[in-house]
Amino acid sequence: MKTVVKTDVKTGAMRFAIATLGCKVNQYDSAMIESRLGARGMERCEFDEVADVYIVNTCTVTDRADAESLKLARRARRLNPRARVVMTGCLAQANPAVLAAAPEIDAVVGLGRPGDLERAALGEASGRVMVTNLRKERAPIELGAVALEGRTRAFLKLQEGCDQFCSFCIVPTSRGTSRSVEPRRIFDALDRLAASGFREVILTGVHLGGYGRDLDPPVSLEALLEMVAERSPIDRVRMSSLDPEELSDRILEIMAASEKFCPHLHLPLQAGTDATLVRMRRRYDVAHFKDRVERILTAMPSAAIGTDLIAGFPGETFQDFDDYFKFIETLPLAYFHVFPYSVRAGTTAAKLPGKVAGAEIKRRAGILRALGEDKRRHFVEGFRGSKLKVLLEEQGADGRLRGYSRNYIRVLVEGLDTLGNDEVEVVASRVEGVALVGEVAGVQRGYAAGAATL
Repeated sequence: MKTVVKTDVKTGAMRFAIATLGCKVNQYDSAMIESRLGARGMERCEFDEVADVYIVNTCTVTDRADAESLKLARRARRLNPRARVVMTGCLAQANPAVLAAAPEIDAVVGLGRPGDLERAALGEASGRVMVTNLRKERAPIELGAVALEGRTRAFLKLQEGCDQFCSFCIVPTSRGTSRSVEPRRIFDALDRLAASGFREVILTGVHLGGYGRDLDPPVSLEALLEMVAERSPIDRVRMSSLDPEELSDRILEIMAASEKFCPHLHLPLQAGTDATLVRMRRRYDVAHFKDRVERILTAMPSAAIGTDLIAGFPGETFQDFDDYFKFIETLPLAYFHVFPYSVRAGTTAAKLPGKVAGAEIKRRAGILRALGEDKRRHFVEGFRGSKLKVLLEEQGADGRLRGYSRNYIRVLVEGLDTLGNDEVEVVASRVEGVALVGEVAGVQRGYAAGAATL
């Protein structure tokens, strides 16, 4: 164990830095780490500063992400050769041996072990590798007020792990079996978020559609959302990603009937042909996906619908991609995220034949991204001249306030910075990039229900 030397001369407190790779769930976990270490008297600093402890919250969605995690460990060691370097997150959980073999790393802590992570950061850990099999053990899920953007919107993780085993995904190995937070704890957390001043909460999970199946007695996602509609003290509730087959008609009914739910859904499609979806081990076909999109817009005509797309999955022929593109082109999507396929060791897809050349994967990803930009502009343009409910979050360098409408459009408005963390009605007059620009039509905290519908 290396001796940690306190570097904050003013306070004498140990300084820690966190680098976070990967998804919003990892960002949530990093916020929990920061909260715990702060409660132990440590002070947060930036990762490019001299710290006593560097924590890398790793991602392992691709081999490239693994390499980036090790690169950050080496960077931390160069910044302060006497510091402790602690690795946690998905790579630490899925493949601790590769991290333990690196001389720059002092400790490897798997997921669901917050106490061990604290001890590793403070130099009190009894071992160097602290990882358990999350497919066999039920690690607890921490809840807290996690603000990823300012102090207006918070993320609340309701569920961890996944039992789906899609052929391209390492998450069931890295995050473990699906496990859920009991409704009582969720509403306690919502009350705390509201008391802390948050105006919007995003309900998230690694596999949110699997929520509640593991509880005793089981609780369906539909039942939870009914409780949220009735009980949530926060009147802007946004859903994170849901697999298409898990977006039931009942969920749509609940969302459409309650003004608390934002008309915004993210349904990961991943591929645009049935043959590729079968190889991916997804549980729907393109016809079902299209049906879900149509039903969303029937229930909530102003809804923003986003998706995830993978380009160049093994076996995807030129004809497959052409059909894929044409299918996406017909869908009224608001935006999508495009991921060039990258081999992930340990997944079934890594062994599939028909690998697509790297240059061709890049070309296909570029074509899909260009389509996505067109879709985004078209969606935003459709609300020019509309009135939207906008939660103002921050003042930009140009003096304008920025925020998001309920249907996930970035909105810029002129106004005083005292309007921050208020939901106001904005009349959108023009489009700037992929944002709407408008003027505040009325400012009133907790704007009257029904004054606007977006």
